[in-house]
Amino acid sequence: MWLPLVGFILGIVIGIYSPISMPTVYAQYMSVAVLAALDSVFGGIRAGMEEHFDTKVFITGFFSNTLLAAGLAYLGERLGVELYTAAVFAFGVRLFQNLAIIRRHLLRK
Repeated sequence: MWLPLVGFILGIVIGIYSPISMPTVYAQYMSVAVLAALDSVFGGIRAGMEEHFDTKVFITGFFSNTLLAAGLAYLGERLGVELYTAAVFAFGVRLFQNLAIIRRHLLRK
């Protein structure tokens, strides 16, 4: 259960103190990829609270969600269609659902 939370905090710390800046051309890809990664992190925290967390599922889900979201943004740009909005909607809904379930678990305790 602690792996997603530690990864989330470590990622924030690295992002804040890293001198790397992304060109604005990649902003669309990065925003969708970060949203997908956050969805995976909150899903991992939820799974840990429900006591069925699996590291393999978390790691593979994290990378596949992130790559899929960035791939949708890229494909949409190539086709001239804003496909990234579908990824933003899907991962945003899942993120808020996971957050609501985490909140309920915390309120029960």
